[in-house]
Amino acid sequence: MSENEPVVQGPEGESAKPAEVEHRERPNSPAFRQFIASGWAPRPEGLPERSPAAPYAAARRAALAAELPGERLVLPAGVFRVRSNDTDYRFRPHSAFAHLTGLGTDREPDAALVLEPSGDGFDAVLYFQPRAERDSEQFYANPRYGELWVGVRPSLEEVAAETGLICRPLDELIDAVTKDAGAVGVRVVRDADPALDEAIDEARAAAGTSEQDALAADRDLARILSELRLVKDDFEIAEMRRAIDGTARGFADIVRALPEAVASVRGERVVETVFESRARREGNGVGYDTIAASGPHACTLHWIRNDGPVNESDLVLIDAGMEVDSLYTADITRTLPVSGTFTDAQRRVYQAVLDAADAAFAAARPGVKFREVHAAAMTVIAARLEEWNLLPSTAQESLKKENQFHRRWMVHGTSHHLGIDVHDCAQARKEMYLDAELQPGMIFTIEPGLYFGPHDLLAPEEFRGIGVRIEDDVLVTPDGVENLSAGLPREPAQIEAWMASLRA
Repeated sequence: MSENEPVVQGPEGESAKPAEVEHRERPNSPAFRQFIASGWAPRPEGLPERSPAAPYAAARRAALAAELPGERLVLPAGVFRVRSNDTDYRFRPHSAFAHLTGLGTDREPDAALVLEPSGDGFDAVLYFQPRAERDSEQFYANPRYGELWVGVRPSLEEVAAETGLICRPLDELIDAVTKDAGAVGVRVVRDADPALDEAIDEARAAAGTSEQDALAADRDLARILSELRLVKDDFEIAEMRRAIDGTARGFADIVRALPEAVASVRGERVVETVFESRARREGNGVGYDTIAASGPHACTLHWIRNDGPVNESDLVLIDAGMEVDSLYTADITRTLPVSGTFTDAQRRVYQAVLDAADAAFAAARPGVKFREVHAAAMTVIAARLEEWNLLPSTAQESLKKENQFHRRWMVHGTSHHLGIDVHDCAQARKEMYLDAELQPGMIFTIEPGLYFGPHDLLAPEEFRGIGVRIEDDVLVTPDGVENLSAGLPREPAQIEAWMASLRA
């Protein structure tokens, strides 16, 4: 990897003295600067077309501004996060920024969208670092923005054409968001850009706003942004379909690679990386760390170490999702017999989970409360555990709030909203989430499971070490729900036939 270092921005976006001791040499003589700026072909003419996401993002901005009229709303893209010393994690913009600008992939680090009150409405202004021209030091010496380091960045005019936003240079941002802080209410999406948080906090404090009131206003903004995403628009639904279709192809890749996984010491990592290869080639990458849990590892709900073997006799639980360039992600789980055929014990556990999932599907429809989907699945789980004599009471008694014995073998919930975040809308109020009625356009998961740990003495010996989860992505329609991930088999016999066809 090429050398890198933290950089403090100087005037006109040029790099100033690095923030720490300089250990690298950069040519900076006038003769060199003149030479490196010469001999380049002209840049292509013309502006990009308007993004398909742009009109939808504009409608979302209008809905947000209507919730908080007359206030300045600051939505940072976020900053690079250090992985080690002077190397950063790959940048992903904050979800609220992406949702309201239509910009995905790795755009635009350090930027911020500002909704500025204007007359009876608002102006939507995007502040970001535009490209520096070839006669600047930034062009060759700045590892964060320089063209020779990170490629050609867009101009203000190009991003304005693409997004429909007013675009201004990043060095105007702090003044823009802190001016008149006492006369205009200011809210910010916190923790995305610590330096921006600090500047806004100082401006609000100077204007007499208490820290408690400022933080409460910011929390309320986060809530509104979450609730704004509860019902997806047509663009979002189409992007979710793309993410789910790509994820299904990744699962097929996994099945083809299972012989290689069995032969590998770290077979789970074969499963993980085969899927991530598909996600990175077709999309932006994975929407979250892939769970590739074989055998008893499937009983650890968030097993992401993925360093174990994959044995021919195992079930392998794969919880994975492709994130497309717009940052919408799938979230699908399938539990597959590595051999291609379920054993009797594996099939019994799998069928119980499938029956619970089917009950949740049957319950889900407009007007039903979100929590009722979970209740339908738990009724089946409790009944099956009672049949197996695993409960210290009847299923009916176990389902009472004060008991919940059946949850020993499924401690997680059955559903969560899904979209630009894998656990979307997480800051929404309870009455807008768990206690809300399902509406057309909502997308969420249905994912019951049963997990019998290898050391669970209350579980039948034949079940110990078996973990099963089945997860599908569901769109609420006017008259029911659509299983968006139905292209991946769910029935045991269908799974066996599908796996056989992929290995043929």
